[in-house]
Amino acid sequence: MTADELLTLLARGVDHADEERVDLLDHSLQCAARLRARFPDDRELQLAGLVHDVGTILVPDDPAGHGSTGAAAVAPLLGRRVAWLVSWHADAKRYLVTTDPEYRARLSERSRVTLEQQGGTMRDAEVAALGAAPDLDALLALRRADDDAKVVGASPAPLDTWAPLLPR
Repeated sequence: MTADELLTLLARGVDHADEERVDLLDHSLQCAARLRARFPDDRELQLAGLVHDVGTILVPDDPAGHGSTGAAAVAPLLGRRVAWLVSWHADAKRYLVTTDPEYRARLSERSRVTLEQQGGTMRDAEVAALGAAPDLDALLALRRADDDAKVVGASPAPLDTWAPLLPR
């Protein structure tokens, strides 16, 4: 996939809402913008926010597999770290629900439904394994931005503003 093909794919997110109140393009732009504001020097984390749900555009109605689908699609262009963050962002939700008793309350209704489809709370061994991941802080930042990037009427920067960050 080229940078232009990725931008075209992301633009198709306007046709997908995944049962949320905002479409996937707006959601992705909001997520990336939140990460840019909090982590201005972490280009890969910002790009992970932008592309974290491309798996849903490619294969709608597969909440359990959308992370791995998206990761496989973006890895050749965006690299291993971005792909890892995309691949594990649903498990980060499971991790946070398991380790933070107040976290579940911040999830949207749809995200609570997909939580169960993605495996629900984690077993102790899963928590320990993900908790030992070297890039856990970035993954949890992506997850929290994902949860907060569902604001109806938000006006994030348009998709073309992200083009200069993509490899050519």
